[in-house]
Amino acid sequence: MARRKLHLNVNLLHSGVYASAWRLPDSNPGAFFDVGHYVRVAQIAERGKFDAIFLADTPAVTDRIDLRPFLSMEPTIVLATVAAATTHIGLIATASTTYNEPYNIARRFATLDHASGGRVGWNAVTTADAAASRNFGLPGVLEHKARYDRAKEFAEVVHALWDSWEDDAFVGDKATARFVDTSKVHPISHRGTYYTVEGPLNVPRSPQGRPVTVQAGGSSDGRDLAAAQAEAVFTLAQSVEEGVAYARDLRTRALAYGRPADSIVILPGLSTVIGSTEAEAKRRQDELWDLVPIEYSLARLANTLQIAPEKLELDKPLPDPLPLPANANHTMFQGTVNLARRGNLTVRQLLKALGGGVGHRIIVGTPEAIADDIETWFKAGAADGFNLMPDVLPTGLEVFVDHVVPLLQKRGLFRTDYDSKTLRGHFGLEKPPSRFSKPKAAAVPA
Repeated sequence: MARRKLHLNVNLLHSGVYASAWRLPDSNPGAFFDVGHYVRVAQIAERGKFDAIFLADTPAVTDRIDLRPFLSMEPTIVLATVAAATTHIGLIATASTTYNEPYNIARRFATLDHASGGRVGWNAVTTADAAASRNFGLPGVLEHKARYDRAKEFAEVVHALWDSWEDDAFVGDKATARFVDTSKVHPISHRGTYYTVEGPLNVPRSPQGRPVTVQAGGSSDGRDLAAAQAEAVFTLAQSVEEGVAYARDLRTRALAYGRPADSIVILPGLSTVIGSTEAEAKRRQDELWDLVPIEYSLARLANTLQIAPEKLELDKPLPDPLPLPANANHTMFQGTVNLARRGNLTVRQLLKALGGGVGHRIIVGTPEAIADDIETWFKAGAADGFNLMPDVLPTGLEVFVDHVVPLLQKRGLFRTDYDSKTLRGHFGLEKPPSRFSKPKAAAVPA
C-alpha cells in the first residue's frame, strides 16, 4: 500500500495574508493587479513541488481598500497566464455559484483545463457579500440554505456538462472525414429546481476527465455540499481536535452519499511567520502586526461577526452572546468565536492572534517548529495537507520552500518531485469516467 503523502497549496493572497504585508520594504504595493507577481509566486511554489496555487475571489469591493490590497482580478484569466509560465503546478480558481450560470463555468474551466494540460480545479463558493448581490442586480443576499441548495444543483449540472463528451468522442480522422463521433456527445437534459440546461458542452472532455471540484465551507450546509460534490475541501480549524472532528464528520457525510470516505482531500488554512529563531519569527510577527491599522482590524472583525465596530472594546472579551448570523460566512464566524472563547482573549489579543483579521490558524516559529506542527496534524488525521497562506509574498513562500519543504521531504512526508502532470494526480484522485460511457465488457476467457 502506498504511503500517504502530504498535500500543499499556496493561497495566493496578493502581497500576503497580513493586511500590512504591502508596507514592507521589499513588497510591491501594486502586486494585487500585477499578473507578473502571480506568475513569480506560482513558479516558487512549483519549485517547492506544491500541489497547486489557489486564487480566492470576491466580485465586489468589500474590504477597506483605503488601507490594504484586495481581491481584484478575475482568477481564471490570471491562471491562464500562470499556466503558460509553469508546467506542473495545479491551478485552482474560485467562481461563485450564485452569480454565474453552470454552462459558462463548465465551459470556462474545461477550456482552462485544456490550456494547462489538466491542471485545473474549480473552487465552488456561494458568496455571502451584500455588495456582490448589488453588483448583480439583487436587493440582498440569498438565504443561507437556498444558496447551498442552488450550489449543489449548480455543481451537478457542471459535472454533467463535463461528462457530456466521452473521452474518445473527438476523432479527427482526415482519411475518413470523420471529425466527431456524435454518438459519444450527449445532451444532459437537466430539469431541476433552479436550472434548466440542455447541453451538451461545446468543449471536448478535458485531460483530467473533469477539473477537480473544490469547496470551502464549514457550516452544516457547506459540509453537505462538500460531501456530495467536492474532491478537495479548504477549511478552517484552530486545533488538532477541531481538525479531526471536521474530517470525521465530512467523511461520514461522504459515505452517506455513496462516496468512499477518503475521496475528499481536506486542507485547512495555515498562515506562517518564519524566522531562523523563535525570537526572530516573533519580531517579524510584531513588525507586521504593528503596521496593521487598528481601524482595519476592528472593521474586519466586526464584519466577520456581523456586528457594529463600536460594540468591540479592545481590552475586553467579545460581546456575549454572539448569535450566528443568518447569511454571513458561518465558517469564519465560528472559527473566530471559538478561538476567542477558548483562550479567553480580549479583542486586542484576538486581533493579534488573527493577524489583524486573517481568521485562519497562524504558526510563528522556526522551520523546524513549522514542520513539526504540520507533521503532527497530518499524522493525527486532522489534515491531508494545508492551504498555505504565507505572511508576505513572495518572501514568506520562498522561506517556506527553501527551509520547511526540505524538512518535510527528509521525513518522507512530502514529494521530492512531481510524479503526475495533472492536479488529480497530485491529489491522488482517480480520473472519473463519463457518466455516459458504456461499461467495458469483461474479457471472455479463451
